[in-house]
Amino acid sequence: MSDPTHTPNTDSISTYNTTETEMDSTNQIKVTLQAKSDSKVSGTVVFTEINNTVKMLAELEGLNPKTVHAIHLHEKADCSSHDAKSSGGHWNPTNTKHGKWGDDQGYHRGDIGNFTTDENGKATVNFSTDEWCIKCQDTTRTITGRGIIIHEGTDDYTTQPTGDAGKRIACGAIK
Repeated sequence: MSDPTHTPNTDSISTYNTTETEMDSTNQIKVTLQAKSDSKVSGTVVFTEINNTVKMLAELEGLNPKTVHAIHLHEKADCSSHDAKSSGGHWNPTNTKHGKWGDDQGYHRGDIGNFTTDENGKATVNFSTDEWCIKCQDTTRTITGRGIIIHEGTDDYTTQPTGDAGKRIACGAIK
């Protein structure tokens, strides 16, 4: 199993800088989040694939200040319902149990993790893995056609199959 670079907690804010040459050979998808479950959450998530590694950069606002939230990929790129349940459950193409990304006991490919907001209710989440791809033919790796969900609460990494992260307060379709 690969060892992805995973930094969902935003102790320091960073961005991914790509050169013009890299952009020519990359796949990129930008997702605009929709507020759900009567929240005020907004933001964008950019997925960029370079050299078989997908980098995710999420810039979020409208969250409660200094709180921890979970972020996951879900089965469907469908944000049509008020509560975002139309996106289905966590994306789990390898049929493993829910857990913290990289855990030897198992984790879903959609189990990105938790992040903490700043004093203004904003957060930047960086995540990078070679276990995803954009628009590839491998259904256990492609994130195209999935939903990205921000949850109201914290993923406990143990409750099955969801981590008990609470309401879905933002949703974006990865298309």
